[in-house]
Amino acid sequence: MEIIRTFDLLTNLKASFPPKDDILARKIHGKWIKYSIDDYIEYSYNVAYGLLALGYREGTKIITLCNNRPEWNFIDMGSNLAKMVHIPVYSTLSHDDYTHIFNHSDAEIIIIGNINLYTKVRPVIEEITRPVKVILMDDSTELYCMSQLYQLGRDNKDKFAPVVEKNKQEIGPDDLATIIYTSGTTGTPKGVMLSHYNMMSNSHGHAIRQTKNSSHRMVSFLPLCHIYERTMNYEYQELCISIYYAESLATIATDLADCHADGFCGVPRVLEMMYSKLESAGKAQKGFKRIVYNWAWNFANNFDNYNTHKLYLAKQRLADKLVYSKWREKFGGHEMLVVSGGSSIQAKIVRTFNAAKLHIFEGYGMTETSPVIAVNSPADGYNIIGTVGKPMGGTELKFAEDGEILTRGPHVMLGYYKDPEYTKQVIDEEGFLHTGDIGTLVDGKYLKITDRKKEIFKLSAGKYIAPQAIENLLKNSPLIDNCIVIGENQKFASAIIVPHIAALKEIAARQKIAYKDDDDLITKEPIIKRMHKEVEAVNSKLAAHEAIKFEKLVNDEWSVANNMLSQTLKLKRSPIHKKYAALINTIYKIDTQVSQ
Repeated sequence: MEIIRTFDLLTNLKASFPPKDDILARKIHGKWIKYSIDDYIEYSYNVAYGLLALGYREGTKIITLCNNRPEWNFIDMGSNLAKMVHIPVYSTLSHDDYTHIFNHSDAEIIIIGNINLYTKVRPVIEEITRPVKVILMDDSTELYCMSQLYQLGRDNKDKFAPVVEKNKQEIGPDDLATIIYTSGTTGTPKGVMLSHYNMMSNSHGHAIRQTKNSSHRMVSFLPLCHIYERTMNYEYQELCISIYYAESLATIATDLADCHADGFCGVPRVLEMMYSKLESAGKAQKGFKRIVYNWAWNFANNFDNYNTHKLYLAKQRLADKLVYSKWREKFGGHEMLVVSGGSSIQAKIVRTFNAAKLHIFEGYGMTETSPVIAVNSPADGYNIIGTVGKPMGGTELKFAEDGEILTRGPHVMLGYYKDPEYTKQVIDEEGFLHTGDIGTLVDGKYLKITDRKKEIFKLSAGKYIAPQAIENLLKNSPLIDNCIVIGENQKFASAIIVPHIAALKEIAARQKIAYKDDDDLITKEPIIKRMHKEVEAVNSKLAAHEAIKFEKLVNDEWSVANNMLSQTLKLKRSPIHKKYAALINTIYKIDTQVSQ
C-alpha cells in the first residue's frame, strides 16, 4: 500500500506482513521487553482515544522528552491519529533551550520518560504561564502516567474510534505532523515544521535502497527526536525490520551483540570511538598475534571495495578469518549495514568497517529536508567513499555560484514555526531550499560535501579556509581525538587539538618521558614535537594558505554535556571559541586590553 501519512505504517504492518512479536523492543535491566505488531497498533490507538478523552482537540501540540523506547512510537502514532502535532525534544538540553522550546511550541501536553527527567525540567515547566499537562511514561504514584492514558483510551474506544476513523479519512499528506527544534551548533533552536508526506516520502526513498528485510533486526541509539534516526525508524517499520532500542550509549556494543543486530544508524563521532577501540585492541596484542592484527588493520585501513582481483579477495578472506570475524562476534556475529550522517566521516573508518563486512553507507541531509537529500545505496550496489551518494528520487539539486547546495522536492519542510520571515530567507521563490553547505558532483552524479558555508572563514589576506575538511584530515591521526581549526580575520590558520591521551602515554612509555599527570604530559617537549609532526603531515596535503601554522594541545573532553558538541556530536564552534578565548589570544598575540 502507499504510505503517505505516518499512521499508514501501522496499516501496512498489519496488512502486508505476518504476525511479528518484536517489531519494537526495549532493554530494561538487561532484559529485552518486546512488542508485537498487534501491541504496537493497540497502544497507538489507545493513546489517540485517551488524548481525545482528556478533551484535547485537533492541532494540540504534544512534547515528548525521553530516551529511545517503544512508547515514543505509541505517542507519535497516537498523536497523529488524533490530529495532533508531535514535538520530540532532546533530553540533554540546557535550561534556556527548554524554556524557549516549551514556550515557543505552545505545547499543552509534555510527556516525560522518567522521574529523573521530570525533576530536571520541572523548574522550567513551573515557569510556563499557560496550562500544561505532564504525563510520565514510567508508572508513578505522583504523576499522571501512560498506563492511565492507555486505560482511559480503552474505556473510551467506542466513543472515539469513529472520530479517529474520520481523522484518517480527512488528514492529508501535506498536513503538519511534527515540529522539530533544530539542535544546531549556534543560535536559538528553530521549529522545523514537517508534514506527513515530508517524512514518509523521505523514509520510503531510503527504504528502497535498503537490503535488510523483515527477518532482520536493527539497533537504535541515536535520539528519535532527531529527524535522521526518526525517518530511519519509519523506514524499518515500512520494511517490518525489528527495532531494538539500546539501553544507553554506553551499552551499544553489548546491545548489538545481545540481539544479534544486522545494523544501526550512526554519526561519525560514534563510529570514530568504535574505530579507536578496535585500534586499541590491536595494540594490546603481543608477539605474532600483534603482527597479524597489524597486517589486517593496515589492509582494512586501505581497503578497496571495488578490487575484485582473486589475490586481493583472498587476502580479505584471510584477514576476515583471523581478525575481522572476531570484531563481528563482539557485535553479535552478523554482517551489518550501517548508515552514517550528520557530518563527514573519515575515509579510513569507512574502509576499515567495509573490509570487516560492517558496511558503512554515508548519506547527507538536514532537518529542513526531512532529512535525507542524498545517500549511498546498498540496493543499487554503489558506495563511493568521500561522497554522500546520489540524490534521492524526486530530489532536485542545483548549485549556487558560490557552490552552495540548493534542493527542491517533497522533502523540503513546510517552514519554520512562527517565523515566516526566516523561512523566506531559506526557501527562495522557486521553492529551492538553501542548505548552507558547499558541495560538488563527482563524475556528474555523486554528491560530495566540501564544507559548511557558515563555517568557512577568511584570513586577513583574503584567502578562504574550509575548516571541516582540514579537521577531518587532522583526525586521521591516531594521536588526535578531536580538533578545531581557527583563524578568522587572522594572518594564518591554527588548531586547538584534543589529543588521544592513551596514545600519548604509550609514546611516553617508549621514550621514557617522565610526567606527573595528563596535563603535564601534553606540555613535554617530545610530545609537542610529535604532535607537530602529525600536523605537518596534514600541512603537506594543503595549499600554503590553509596550512596550520600553530597548534595548541588541551587535555579536555568535548561533549554534549559541556556544550562543546551539538546533540548530533558536531563541533559547537562558538562555545569552543568562547571557552578557549584566552588560548586563542595567546596564539595570535591579541592584546585583550585593546580588544575590549
